[in-house]
Amino acid sequence: MHDALPTSDGATGPVDADPVDADPVDADPVDAGPTDAGPTDAGPADDGPADDHHVAGSADVVWEPPRRGGPFREGDRVQLTDPKGRRYTVVLQAGGAYHTHRGQIDHDDIIGSPEGGLVHSAANTPYLTMRPRLADYVLSMPRGAQVIYPKDSAQILMWGDVFPGARVLEAGAGSGALTCSLLQAVGPTGKVISYEVRDDHAPHAVTNVETFFGHRPPHWELTVGDVRQHRGEVDRVVLDMLSPWDVLDTVRDCLVPGGILVGYVATTTQLSVLTEALREMQCWTEPESWEAMVRPWHVVGLAVRPEHRMIAHTAFLLTTRRLADGVTPPRQQRRPTGR
Repeated sequence: MHDALPTSDGATGPVDADPVDADPVDADPVDAGPTDAGPTDAGPADDGPADDHHVAGSADVVWEPPRRGGPFREGDRVQLTDPKGRRYTVVLQAGGAYHTHRGQIDHDDIIGSPEGGLVHSAANTPYLTMRPRLADYVLSMPRGAQVIYPKDSAQILMWGDVFPGARVLEAGAGSGALTCSLLQAVGPTGKVISYEVRDDHAPHAVTNVETFFGHRPPHWELTVGDVRQHRGEVDRVVLDMLSPWDVLDTVRDCLVPGGILVGYVATTTQLSVLTEALREMQCWTEPESWEAMVRPWHVVGLAVRPEHRMIAHTAFLLTTRRLADGVTPPRQQRRPTGR
């Protein structure tokens, strides 16, 4: 059965973003990571295939990436930064106004002005005007599932070698944070095929992706269902789910030889089970795993020191590559444990 999810026409995106969430430097490391239950961008996939609801990209939409430069236009998102560094995201509307505790800011004062300028509130408080980055959008987007944060999505794109024109299979669309990064990386000649088993999470992904790009990207397909139903060749696979080892047979069958699998798991137990499952299949290179930690620095003149808070553990990342059919990986030589 194929039922379309409601679109998010008229969505305005994150408004009045929490200054803490909007600033990666000030992000609370406690709130920044998934819980011990595992990353929640996807629900468990070990209950068998669910009824699938296919939500295809709009074939009649001409791909246009989000506007990156030039004067602000009506409908653009603008990020206002006050003198204390707090950031607020607003969607510009002719005749509209944004109300702050420092006075009203008229949208018409921003529309037509260059990016990187200043706008003053009614109380003459200056606000810097910039278009929000994807990282800013991710940190302030409405969410149903925990998002993959910029520090991890950057690792996924780099070590997953996601290239323009790539066909990427994503298991666990969640709130659409990583989906936006993947769609931007593969471009209009590529394709992102997302699966989400939670029908209460999928609408958040649709809304957030459409809001960021301004429409439903034609090179995105979202299916509410189990990734094990997927058929078709892909170049890259990203698994953000509770039990990724349950879908490895499907991944093996779909991924081209030399293709890269990226796993995103929250706990050491998940990391261990996934790694050993890959080794047992004898069709993957030796898995590599790591975590990314970001420590901002305070720099004022010669007062240079680490910030008191850092963005520490959110999840473990794992990569491996698909071997050609019939090839057995060489036995890994490990240094013997010393006495």
